[in-house]
Amino acid sequence: MKLRRIAVLLRKDLFQGPKNFLFVWAFLGPVAISLVVSLVFGTLFTHEPTLGIVDEGSSQLVALIEELPSINNREYTESSELREAVASGVVDVGLVIPSDFDSLVSQGEEVSVPVYVWGESLAQDRTVLAVAIANQIRELLGEEAPVEIEAVTLGNEMNIPWSDRLLPFIVLLAVVFGGFVLPATSLLDEKEKRTIDALTITPTSVGEVFWAKGALGLIISMVIGIVILILNQAIGTQPALLILLLFLGSIMAVAMGLLLGSVFKDVMSFFATVKALGIILYVPVILYMFPSLPQWIGKIFPTYYIVEPIVEVSQRGGGWPEIALNTSILILIDLLLIALIAVTLRGKRQYAV
Repeated sequence: MKLRRIAVLLRKDLFQGPKNFLFVWAFLGPVAISLVVSLVFGTLFTHEPTLGIVDEGSSQLVALIEELPSINNREYTESSELREAVASGVVDVGLVIPSDFDSLVSQGEEVSVPVYVWGESLAQDRTVLAVAIANQIRELLGEEAPVEIEAVTLGNEMNIPWSDRLLPFIVLLAVVFGGFVLPATSLLDEKEKRTIDALTITPTSVGEVFWAKGALGLIISMVIGIVILILNQAIGTQPALLILLLFLGSIMAVAMGLLLGSVFKDVMSFFATVKALGIILYVPVILYMFPSLPQWIGKIFPTYYIVEPIVEVSQRGGGWPEIALNTSILILIDLLLIALIAVTLRGKRQYAV
């Protein structure tokens, strides 16, 4: 197996791809859906997150927060007034700063800070505000402060905005279509036109063809997934972790596509099967759209382990500890699928001999 031959095959697919409707749709489809959702639900040109503050003393923290360019601030005089503003959605998050806050944190004593969260606020707004508050407290003290934030959700917590509910579907659509459908149909197209037979007469091996198709799907899946997250302002505070999750999810999609592409003989039979069984891929995101449904059902389906970690990091502000288990399962699924591809290729080489 030579990287040079794989690169030549990949370049050929990339240059000829724009002539193929499926290739173009893999790019434009998820982006178009994302733009429509963003415009309909008002998240494309969304306002900056709003933070309400009650300063019971004269804390320097207020001045530090006011310097932040990406946050709107509203000051209130009473805690009850702030609670009402949060419950009605006037502000996304409300912060009550105790009168002796500055002196206590400077002495290293633990301080409890009440924070009110509007249950229907956008997840990314909550994440931005939570990180901003933590960073400004750290800047005030110059080190990690012994501050305990007591979050109280007001309003309907289960009323997740539809822009948040639909984001996992759009991300999964990008990953599955770019990583799953494209490699499979590209491989099947080679079979139908018998160009794969012509390639294997040359020094090019079937394995190199598979690697090239897989690289095509991986690149497109990653690029479109990142574009979708950027358009929906869901990159969050840990973009490197999100990119890793997209990479692992794309590997799963690519491996599934290559396996099915090796089994079927033509594109029509492939799509007939995908139409019948494709709903299985989207069960986890359908469950996420309707939080009242039993969410544990999603764990039965492999795509759950793509969706759940991405949602945890991008919308809930989670880190590695929160996604370690599901990401480990995703890695195991990837390794299993890669092993199945290796067995399939070995069988094809023996058949050729």
